[in-house]
Amino acid sequence: MAQHFSLASCDVVGFDLDHTLCRYNLPESAPLIYNSFAEFLVKEKGYDKELLTVTPEDWDFCCKGLALDLEDGSFIKLADNGTVLRASCGTKMMTPEALAEEHGKKEWKHFMSDTGMACRSGKYYFYDNYFDLPGALLCARVVDSLTKQKSGQKTFDFWKDIVAAIQHNYKMSAFKENCGIYFPEIKRDPGKYLNRCPESVKKWLQQLKKAGKVLLLITSSHSDYCRLLCGYILGNDFPDIFDIVITNALKPGFFSHLPNQRPFRTLENDEEQEALPSLDKPGWYSQGNAVHLYELLKKMTGKPEPKVVYFGDSMHSDIFPARHYRNWETVLILEELRGDRDWKPEESEPVEKRGKYEDPKAKPLNTLSKKWGSFFIDSVSGLENTEDSLIHTWSCKRVSTYSTIAIPSIEAIAELPLDHKFTRFSANNSKTAGYYPHPPLVLLNDAKLKTK
Repeated sequence: MAQHFSLASCDVVGFDLDHTLCRYNLPESAPLIYNSFAEFLVKEKGYDKELLTVTPEDWDFCCKGLALDLEDGSFIKLADNGTVLRASCGTKMMTPEALAEEHGKKEWKHFMSDTGMACRSGKYYFYDNYFDLPGALLCARVVDSLTKQKSGQKTFDFWKDIVAAIQHNYKMSAFKENCGIYFPEIKRDPGKYLNRCPESVKKWLQQLKKAGKVLLLITSSHSDYCRLLCGYILGNDFPDIFDIVITNALKPGFFSHLPNQRPFRTLENDEEQEALPSLDKPGWYSQGNAVHLYELLKKMTGKPEPKVVYFGDSMHSDIFPARHYRNWETVLILEELRGDRDWKPEESEPVEKRGKYEDPKAKPLNTLSKKWGSFFIDSVSGLENTEDSLIHTWSCKRVSTYSTIAIPSIEAIAELPLDHKFTRFSANNSKTAGYYPHPPLVLLNDAKLKTK
């Protein structure tokens, strides 16, 4: 594989929508998501009203890359070798002693080889995007509440109620019916929760069009919500930008369901119509699959194997399946690149030793969690100040394995020429090469330490 990647060499450029093209105002959108679930649990399922009160300090619990054990209510942070770096019972962090007793240096009980381990199962759930993270905090606080009510409780059965809350707020008809809390509030005041695309990004999209690229939008959001988002962030002429728009794509199944692909469906007034045996022309569709899409892309580009690049923020829904199942180039939107550069290894010591977190303001979700440490790297207990004291996280490993490059936002590359050459992650097997505009400081420091 070539050492460098360039958009100029791609025939097709595809985008996820939420947290990729459409960036949210996280300090506002995260509480909205949390409240939409919490109010359902309290009012419809009888959970403790304390769940409705969230302090600024509570948000420090949120960190992408955590896994929730659905049986015992524990959260874990995985190392790249499958061992557990940190863990909590609800929001209460395990001490190093408890962590060693519970997990030791062995692989987490659900860990499998990198390609074999799903991010969703009946036994655990990985939190890997900003729609998910408020749910992590809510689940942890639910465990706290149930533990307090039933002293010594070891197993939990709340996940079905979380799923019911998600379905209530995000079901296909919720936008049109003004159901739940989330959609009515976004419709009432989109400017409070959404950031408009800067002019640099709009010009960049037009530049891609003029260069003859086929532009795709593939989102799991439904068509009515997609229209609201795109109209607000790009303007009412947004349909002219994209050759193909696919809503309700049901990712990652859009990429991975082989050989039983979901058919594409046409839309009429945002309602799904008949299933199509194949995809014959550009337009706006619902559901579908990457195999039929690729056949259309062959016709549109006139090439037997058009080169596709896909931008997305979710490793589970976007990056891993697009690379693993379709072998597309992938650009990961990783906002943690904005907030991880000030972390120092000594900050990885247990929160109990560092004192109470007393910042009066809630931290942005993309910055360092004082409870969980860096998204990219962490220290191994008992190995301080040695060459082996730092280890990459499982999330970090997946970034370098399945992403072509990782960037903090589309805006970060919008003013570069299309033939700019990005260094791939695979170049010389470097784990930092693919980060643009620069690698996380913690990874650079770790690399320097290991070359001494």
